[in-house]
Amino acid sequence: MNTLSSRLQKWCMVVMACAFALSLPGQAADAPPVIKTELETRAERLLDVATRHIEQKGEAGTRDFGRQSEFVDRDLYAYALRVDGLFLASGGSSAVLVGENVIKQTDSDGKPFFREMIETALRDGRGRVEYRWYNPADSRGEPKLTLFRKVGDIIVAVGFYPPRATPVEARALLSKAVDAVEQSRDSALASFQDLGSPFLRNDLYVFVVDVDSGRILAHGATPALIGTNGLQVRDHAGTPIIVEMIRIAREQGSGELAYSWPNPVSGRVESKHSFFRTHQGLLIGVGSYTR
Repeated sequence: MNTLSSRLQKWCMVVMACAFALSLPGQAADAPPVIKTELETRAERLLDVATRHIEQKGEAGTRDFGRQSEFVDRDLYAYALRVDGLFLASGGSSAVLVGENVIKQTDSDGKPFFREMIETALRDGRGRVEYRWYNPADSRGEPKLTLFRKVGDIIVAVGFYPPRATPVEARALLSKAVDAVEQSRDSALASFQDLGSPFLRNDLYVFVVDVDSGRILAHGATPALIGTNGLQVRDHAGTPIIVEMIRIAREQGSGELAYSWPNPVSGRVESKHSFFRTHQGLLIGVGSYTR
């Protein structure tokens, strides 16, 4: 990760932590501000390039999106449409829409996301829209986030699929976290909060709770939780999730729990499934968000 991306993530993490802290104690936390991932930073850079091009070339410049490599960055590509809904150009799979009016186009859930994009662009000049779209990487419909800006009557956009960890990855990270605590408890707790460490990747992070006191000792996504009473933390359904985890862990030594929790990447409250173990008097957990 480059220096700029790292700084942006650290800034967003601090903002998110402050917002989260205001919801404590004993209440479900509101969805925190989005953590800007490296993927989103790449998308913004590509959008900057594409926007400047249209500012200089106008609508005629949109044709370059489908034939010049500067408007494609690996899995990211720029596309454009007019505010009347006419799809103008694309450097990716959405090129099949060129020449069509997409204002009534909906995603797999029936959401008219192009209409929402146009309305937001006309009102604010820029924005972002979330929807479900076919991901050619795994041939399935997945949540997609598109960033866009209005240049005259043209909307320039770049979309990406927010990275999501799998349950397998969550279990693997949990094993590594337990091993790290075994080697050095203090070093491990510090590492769990380090944005540059392997314990914090996109929406995957480690949380640690003292079993006897319920005090939160580490939380990779929300540092403001550290030192607070985890026994008072509830999800959006009112479930005392730390209380439940400690109960299960005391009975079985390890376990798993499904609940709702803010995703630090999407900024939305989503279904989460966490795996946890007790080790050296600590509850150590890692969870993944349901696709």
